[in-house]
Amino acid sequence: MRRLLRVNLSSSVITKEDIPRKVAEAYVGGRGFCAKYLYDEVRPGIDPLGPENKLLLVTGPLAGTSAQAFSKWIAAAKSPLTDTFSRSSGGGDFGAWLKWAGFELIIIEGRAAQPVYIYITDGKYEIRDAAYIWGKTTSETQRLLKKEHGTKARVVCVGPAAEKLVRYAPIISGRRAAGRGGMGTVMASKNLKAIVIESDRNESLADPVEFSKLVRQQVKAMKAGLGYGVFKDYGTVQGLDYFYPVFGSIPMKNYRFAELEGWAEKIGMWPYSQITEKHTGCYSCALKCGKVRKISSGLYAGVSTEGPQFEAAWVFSGPTGCTDLDATLIANHLCCELGLDVISTGNSIGFAYELFEKGILTTKDTDGLVLNYGDPEPMLKLVEKIARREGIGDILAEGVKRAASHIGRGAEQYAMHVKGLEMPGYDPRARKAMGMNWALSNMGANHNYGWPQQEIGDPKPRLLDPVADEGQGDVIKYNHDSTAALEFGIACIFPSHHLQFYGLELMGKMLAAALGVPKLGSEDYLMYVGEKIYNLERCFNIREGFSRKDDTLPKRMFTEPLRGGVRDGEMIRKPDTIIDEYYDARGWDRNGIPTKETLGRLGLEEIEGDIAGFRR
Repeated sequence: MRRLLRVNLSSSVITKEDIPRKVAEAYVGGRGFCAKYLYDEVRPGIDPLGPENKLLLVTGPLAGTSAQAFSKWIAAAKSPLTDTFSRSSGGGDFGAWLKWAGFELIIIEGRAAQPVYIYITDGKYEIRDAAYIWGKTTSETQRLLKKEHGTKARVVCVGPAAEKLVRYAPIISGRRAAGRGGMGTVMASKNLKAIVIESDRNESLADPVEFSKLVRQQVKAMKAGLGYGVFKDYGTVQGLDYFYPVFGSIPMKNYRFAELEGWAEKIGMWPYSQITEKHTGCYSCALKCGKVRKISSGLYAGVSTEGPQFEAAWVFSGPTGCTDLDATLIANHLCCELGLDVISTGNSIGFAYELFEKGILTTKDTDGLVLNYGDPEPMLKLVEKIARREGIGDILAEGVKRAASHIGRGAEQYAMHVKGLEMPGYDPRARKAMGMNWALSNMGANHNYGWPQQEIGDPKPRLLDPVADEGQGDVIKYNHDSTAALEFGIACIFPSHHLQFYGLELMGKMLAAALGVPKLGSEDYLMYVGEKIYNLERCFNIREGFSRKDDTLPKRMFTEPLRGGVRDGEMIRKPDTIIDEYYDARGWDRNGIPTKETLGRLGLEEIEGDIAGFRR
């Protein structure tokens, strides 16, 4: 049987439960379990930071095995930043340890009276006092817990920013984050500082011979894949050198420009490679895309830290017009230590820089900081102010949507978000399937929720013109569903989707061999379940009041042409056309509500009563 651990922090009761076989086969695992349990157990209208919200930590059926890049884990809850269904994936080793401990899912309920952490080892489950680690940084928290429980223990924890209820705080494991949507904020709202697992390796497979054969096939495909060497050597920052000149899609100065003088020479894979000390990665992954880098001279000489990845390298340079490589490392390091999502943090700061330029914010509002483009020092100070909710940081800690509402004076038009979630490092006007993927995403602006590989050469289901104004909707649906299916695994999106070393076909065969359920080996079945859970997530949001009105992008994307780069002058001209295409492909009505027939086709008849009243 596949099992979950339910922890009620209000009553201090911990119980083990079998995941019903019917649920296990209908929702496969990973993100499928997130959608099912959150929909069933989180009532609409609850406060995301109240005890009624539930935090799910889930690993996949392939975690802790020899399969490459399948030991990630997902945190899911109703987001305090967006009020939507939200899931965020994290890396490192924690997913493997959770699986070895005997569980694919932890459901955390209620709220502890005082700070606590959960300790799991050898069939024992305890809620322990966390007063001595409350307020500590993430690295200090993990160091103290490993001192207590041994170096073989694995930890997920939150930092000081989550304790201050910054709305976009992540959950951290090692130096890896489940970063988006404020999952760490939910965790801290429950007075939960950390979860510690001690466990020995315990690989249990239905067909170990077949599974080993498939892993060998996977490793061979990865090493033969185009881009394997570059990705392994340089990590995700190699994308900076591709999307900046070839697509003109890396945003500058709060999504106004596609170019910044000196940026390409100073922020790219080659400059980062010059300060890389070693390579690191997640459990059972040959790619080792994590890079430990050290600053050798200047103001921050001697600082050594893992990162930044692509998004942090961009978000601590482009939004503030900064070309200081060292500053990107320091900002990323601070976010890891204090527990902040880099995308939301950097965008909130970039938003403040533009408001300062426009005169909407002055030094009276910014605690004396002069937010001049190109100057990274105020950026670094704002990272710390946000984490501690000090001064202007207290406002920016709410995310750009709420911050703009608080500031007023026209600030709303400069807040770059989708459904309240700050946007990643791709300008929607230069990659329209990417932008409309965010608009139609269940959790807002998340590039890894439906990455449009067809814009850069993937012919499945068909190639896309990145700047086409229509003919995108059905492919966006395909990407949403296939990504959901890959996250049953939980497959790392980089090798399985972005780099296409392997995909659903191979993952399905691995699932069948690991679990002994033949139908999981069918790519068609996995896509069907992917579509099912995407609709279930959508219905979670519908109960919260979301509909077509929320499937949009910032007004700037429709009214202001992109300036500079190879996509100069582009705008999103026909968003409603693409939305209609998407709804038609999904079987949703014109308000974005699944029809009764669609719910029936997907085996979701039982929720028809919840949804019928929202149809026009």
